[in-house]
Amino acid sequence: MAGATGPKRQDTRKFFENLSGAGKSIAVLTSGGDAQGMNGAVRAVVRMGIYVGAKVYFIHEGYQGMVDGGDYIKEATWESVSSVLQVGGTVIGSARCKEFRTHEGRLKAAHNLVQRGITYLCVIGGDGSLTGANLFREEWSGLLNELIEQGLIDEEAARCHSKLHIVGMVGSIDNDFCGTDMTIGTDSALHRIIEVVDAIMTTAQSHQRTFVLEVMGRHCGYLALVSALACGADWVFIPEMPPEDGWEDNMCQKLSESRSRGSRLNIIIVAEGAIDRQGQHISSDLVKKLVVSHLGFDTRVTILGHVQRGGTPSAFDRILASRMGVEAVLALLEASTDTPACVVSLVGNQAVRLPLMECVQMTQEVQKAMDEKKFDEAVRLRGRSFENNLSTYRLLASQTARSELQNSSFNVAVMNVGAPAAGMNAAVRSAVRVGITEGLKMFAVNDGFEGFYKGQIKEIKWGDVGGWTGQGGSLLGTKRTLPAKHLDEIAEQMRIHNITALLVIGGFEAYVGLLELSSARDRYAEFCVPMVMIPATVSNNIPGSDLSIGSDTALNAITDTCDRIKQSASGTKRRVFIIETMGGYCGYLASVGGLAAGADTVYIYEEPFDIRDLQANVEHLTQKMKTSIQRGLVLRNENCNENFTTDFIYQLYSEEGRGVFDCRKNILGHMQQGGAPSPFDRNFGTKVAAKAVQWITRTLKESYKEGRVFTNSEDTACLLGMRRRAMVFQPVAQLREETDFVHRIPKEQWWLKLRPLMKILAKYKTSYDVSDAGQLEHVTRVRPKESDTSAAI
Repeated sequence: MAGATGPKRQDTRKFFENLSGAGKSIAVLTSGGDAQGMNGAVRAVVRMGIYVGAKVYFIHEGYQGMVDGGDYIKEATWESVSSVLQVGGTVIGSARCKEFRTHEGRLKAAHNLVQRGITYLCVIGGDGSLTGANLFREEWSGLLNELIEQGLIDEEAARCHSKLHIVGMVGSIDNDFCGTDMTIGTDSALHRIIEVVDAIMTTAQSHQRTFVLEVMGRHCGYLALVSALACGADWVFIPEMPPEDGWEDNMCQKLSESRSRGSRLNIIIVAEGAIDRQGQHISSDLVKKLVVSHLGFDTRVTILGHVQRGGTPSAFDRILASRMGVEAVLALLEASTDTPACVVSLVGNQAVRLPLMECVQMTQEVQKAMDEKKFDEAVRLRGRSFENNLSTYRLLASQTARSELQNSSFNVAVMNVGAPAAGMNAAVRSAVRVGITEGLKMFAVNDGFEGFYKGQIKEIKWGDVGGWTGQGGSLLGTKRTLPAKHLDEIAEQMRIHNITALLVIGGFEAYVGLLELSSARDRYAEFCVPMVMIPATVSNNIPGSDLSIGSDTALNAITDTCDRIKQSASGTKRRVFIIETMGGYCGYLASVGGLAAGADTVYIYEEPFDIRDLQANVEHLTQKMKTSIQRGLVLRNENCNENFTTDFIYQLYSEEGRGVFDCRKNILGHMQQGGAPSPFDRNFGTKVAAKAVQWITRTLKESYKEGRVFTNSEDTACLLGMRRRAMVFQPVAQLREETDFVHRIPKEQWWLKLRPLMKILAKYKTSYDVSDAGQLEHVTRVRPKESDTSAAI
């Protein structure tokens, strides 16, 4: 029997290209409020649909266009979604439609769809739009019968179109839909908010002002909460968790304490739907008046409004939208007569499908809990990601740093190792403040392991890390030096400062360094303490984690540059740009950046290529120049091939494309490491560091015996990484097997599965294994309390 399992497993693999869309018609519409990234989803649906042989239609102006029919419903072509990836809003238009809420309106819509043979519908919108789609689906057979009675369609047409299949994607900047960690548009809205906050901070600091910022979120406080986390706001008001009675005095006390510790500014963030415990609205003006009357601080209000909906989509939203669009087409092709309408979404880093109405009901339950003043229940129903954000914010915003007064017997050293990565400072700030709150004494090590053995170690206090979240690079200083040659000196420094735990934030050198320290435990008792590493590197090449702090900021730098370059190429026509990205031997930045920028080809080390591939790519671009899209974008990872250098590829393309297109090259270099951290990296760094310090506190208590800390078990030298849906502590010794040390990359990398997706969207015929695609699941309500290893970030 064992012998038979091999081929059988082979047979269960499922390939996208084997799913045929021939004879099927898919329509895509955007409805409700617009959100950045909707165009990426539309583009993916159109191109994937055409790729599998289906006809794809745009329905312009949302449900209004479906009711009105005529020119509002048009067949889409491959070229019609070119250059939309970087455009905000929705190019096919969105409108709120009263007529679709009536039976007559839905009857007209059904007639318009049947006339064009459309029975597959992809709806991108909020919960209202998706609920409407589900009602339409439930009424479908009744609507067809009415159309037969009215003589508008015959029975044959009704038989051919007897089932309407629906898949939803949630496009909403509020992130107010249960069952999904992130909705399309949320990350871009956070980008807009953080850009404003960063700008306001500089002016507030100059004048010692207090700023009250009002952000969107009538019923959901996600934007307010995460932006408060990402900028280190002093106070935040959200509808799900109103402040305790007497909050006015508490808030003013907190603001004046912050000033007395030397801070020159205060930031207060208010969600537009913020309420107090009695359900009364808390407006930004009310907060301003309070601060002025109680404290006399110079206070200003800024209402962000529709700025949050605008601008170009972030790299995260483009990738999310592209992945969801593909998943939606997949779900439609696999739908059978009894499949419920589903929503495709991301949980952690994993694509999932969830029954649409379960998600809608859960979303409505949140509002019900808030109306009934069951606020803890409302937060729980919002999901793990929201709960985590709230608990981390509370940890960091503890009223006073009371614990600074406690004499802790535990000293924890924090350091950065490797190259700088945006978000490192947010992680250090979070670690220091959570550590102090937990009663630990925190020490900062400057310049990585080099500073460690030279004794550049000093205690770091609550106020020392104020304003660190928005700063790029590494304020502690970081070096690539490894500890192996300096173990004696490092052990000596740990003895001098009585260091009882170590938190290392960094890239591949940090991982190797931790391996070296933990394997020297048998020779040095000083290293027999809890040690944990948090991956922070733009390259995202650390085994044991799907994502690293800093890689999102680097992706945004790449995407922004590619957008500008594409614009230049569109102007000159028939031009191909060859762009070199960082990443060492890891092709993450090139591949995922290529997906976000809409690249034609991406060359990486993990996927070997030869001269025939280069020739085929040139031929592909030559064909593309004959269409209306007369530009090309080629990304190359810096170490993808030692002979096929950027110069070589540039010269080859220039020669082979002579007379058809001309070439330019661009090396992005260190701009990928710089800049202010993206909201994702700030938030990710803040939450991961908080989790790591809580683990250190627990492990210290467990390993404290006879007046000292001693632990040499494998599981006390860990890496905290994101694996699919969970944050997991993994012993570094066990990760050794998963590492290619020569090329400094993990042996298996999840993002390689996104490569075929990028190729298909660039019109290449390729094989795409979708065995790992989202299966239909159910929305979970009750879950175990212990979520240390499984809390979604």
